[in-house]
Amino acid sequence: MIDLRSDTVTRPGPAMRQAMAQAEVGDDVFGEDPTIRELEEETAARLGKEAALYVPSGTMSNQLAVLASLNSGEEFWAHSGSHLITDEQGGTSLIARALPRTFDDPGGAPSDEVLAAWTFETGDIHRARPRLICLENTMTGRPVALREQRRVGAFARRHSMRAHLDGARLWNAAVALDARPEQVAEPFDTVSVCFSKSLGAPVGSALAGDADAIDRARRGRKLLGAGMRQAGIIAAGALYALRNHVDRLAEDHARASRLALGLRERCGFHAEAHTNMVVLTTPPGEAERHVAAFAAHGVRCLALDADRIRLVLHLEVDDSAVGAAVDAIAAATR
Repeated sequence: MIDLRSDTVTRPGPAMRQAMAQAEVGDDVFGEDPTIRELEEETAARLGKEAALYVPSGTMSNQLAVLASLNSGEEFWAHSGSHLITDEQGGTSLIARALPRTFDDPGGAPSDEVLAAWTFETGDIHRARPRLICLENTMTGRPVALREQRRVGAFARRHSMRAHLDGARLWNAAVALDARPEQVAEPFDTVSVCFSKSLGAPVGSALAGDADAIDRARRGRKLLGAGMRQAGIIAAGALYALRNHVDRLAEDHARASRLALGLRERCGFHAEAHTNMVVLTTPPGEAERHVAAFAAHGVRCLALDADRIRLVLHLEVDDSAVGAAVDAIAAATR
């Protein structure tokens, strides 16, 4: 079975397992786990931020960013299709008690027209006070242009708002944009990054930002029950991934392009590759049927909606697996 549902399905290899088994540990709630401290310091440095916090998941990282960035009853802005809005169970309303406002711009960032309209009469006593703008990079594999990020970050600063980036796949975005990770992170006060997606670690994400925001997020992490004690064992997997799996991401991107080409030429689908993802468009309403047919022929993937399927490349999928996936999908659609 070729599993293309997500890059989260990867398993640690022998070298990563060895690093985890040999990790030096301590009680992280007391700040005494040296492996976690090393991971947090290296992550912050790579992103050009003052500090970072290791957390169990990207969902928690995003939620802590919102919690640390605004007060109860204040407003944040995010894309309607972003993970923060669609896939985190409305956590911002429960945890930070914040009001979401969504935009739909296809490039992943709100237009100047939207920003101008939303800041009109922001002093109106009837309105929730806007405090935070959130972007996501990548958006379903599509990298958001650096100039767009900088434009939104500059707007936030001019209007005394904070800016957060859900950079779960920031590492992929940096490769696709031919930029350094700190360049992708630069316009934002806080940045969430994931180690268990494209980098292939078994557990964990991090929130990076200024020292004060990370201190508030650390308190929030404890409030949510994620004081992880001797978690250096899992942090060692994330640290290994950060040091060894970033440079190979271009391989996943190239394989995604080859997979999309094969699906177009051999199977007749409209398929687009963006970073390590392929989005395949089916006839209206047939995505789930095709997902089941592909699985019956040995390829697992996920329906994004009624008409689109997502296939994700990762470090357990080599060139031969890409060819085999195209053959299997071609057989499933005959």
